[in-house]
Amino acid sequence: MQLSSKIIEQAVESFAQLPGVGRKTALRYVLHVIKHDTQQANNLSKLITQLKTDLKFCERCHNISEQVICEICSNPTRDSSTICVVQDYRDVLAIENTGLYKGAYHVLGGLISPLEGITPSNLNIESLVSKLAGGDVNEIILALNTTMEGETTGFYIFRKIAPYSVKLSTIARGIAVGDELEYADEVTLGRSITNRVPFDSLLKK
Repeated sequence: MQLSSKIIEQAVESFAQLPGVGRKTALRYVLHVIKHDTQQANNLSKLITQLKTDLKFCERCHNISEQVICEICSNPTRDSSTICVVQDYRDVLAIENTGLYKGAYHVLGGLISPLEGITPSNLNIESLVSKLAGGDVNEIILALNTTMEGETTGFYIFRKIAPYSVKLSTIARGIAVGDELEYADEVTLGRSITNRVPFDSLLKK
């Protein structure tokens, strides 16, 4: 695709770096910005900047938050003795939308994937283990994608928390093998959380 402006070319290249956006879609985005008034473009630019400057990660669960402690962790009605371990912010949203889970979360920030160079040290696993030291946590729920990376990460966490007397469960297999949580419908995901099973029962199969 030959473009007549270096500025447009650079903008297309930037938009095309977004997940699922090809160059043709990126060009449509760029032309949309050009077509509309300057104020709209300035608002978009400001919001993009705020995503990097005004958002932070919760010090307790690593969820994306505007505050040092996110709204879920600071909510006194949530059951902090139950921690649902998820890959990222999208999974928190998916589970919250079911309205069936009232515990706390722990966001790993990814999944173990040697092929992509992601090791346990790149994830928020040690901070999860440290939460068990006080003895206030009764259950860890693994709500990870049913992919090879998700299974590998779940087994690693299983080994790490083995020395602690805490119940470890995983979401029921209403989520098909190979599926990602963010794409599951709310009813299926809600039932998977409610009907969770002991993690070690999967190891015996």
